[in-house]
Amino acid sequence: MVKPRVRLAETRTADGGRLSLWEQDGAFSINLDGQELMHSRAYYSEQMMADVGLAILPGDRQARVLIGGLGLGFTLQRVLELARASLRIEVIELIPEVVAWHRELLPASHREALEDPRVRVRIGDAVQRIREMPAGSCDAMLLDVDNGPVAMVAANNSWLYSPEGLRAVRGALRPGGRAVFWSASADEAFAARLRRAKFSVEAIPAKLHEGAKRAAYMLYSATRS
Repeated sequence: MVKPRVRLAETRTADGGRLSLWEQDGAFSINLDGQELMHSRAYYSEQMMADVGLAILPGDRQARVLIGGLGLGFTLQRVLELARASLRIEVIELIPEVVAWHRELLPASHREALEDPRVRVRIGDAVQRIREMPAGSCDAMLLDVDNGPVAMVAANNSWLYSPEGLRAVRGALRPGGRAVFWSASADEAFAARLRRAKFSVEAIPAKLHEGAKRAAYMLYSATRS
């Protein structure tokens, strides 16, 4: 018998959207106004972000990684699996209730990831945080902010994917550093903006799960030349 789908929690976004956490038979999802944003059985692209971003980390010094958007936490968990003990990880999440869901409603592994000594969690706007970062202070950025270049959760997120926002990302990265952008679909106009911002760009198709026959999303790997 199929178990019922249960709404565990709900909150409002700054733009008035209804963000909710659901559970069904041990699987979790986050929805916005009834539309599924992410699911705990479709996390392969989130893990790929970590694989791609951390591939360029230096081996001779302490490195810093910024994760923009906590989501269901699979990017953070993968970073912790791959990272050395010296890595410093900063997670920026706009909606405080999402962090509370990790601590109180999701399985224990989600809470444990947030409590790892390498991790610092900030409640705030990833866009604003990137604006404030000192030049060359970050080795890798893993940016799963909103729905990619087409904002759904908060209109302000569109700035991150604009020419001005991409210049700010590039300025915060060290030479040779890398930003990985998650996108719900291929977006050649965004790839072109990355190139104009003087990034070396690779578009990487990403599947829902490892066994899927075809890609569902796109990761844009942008390395500061």
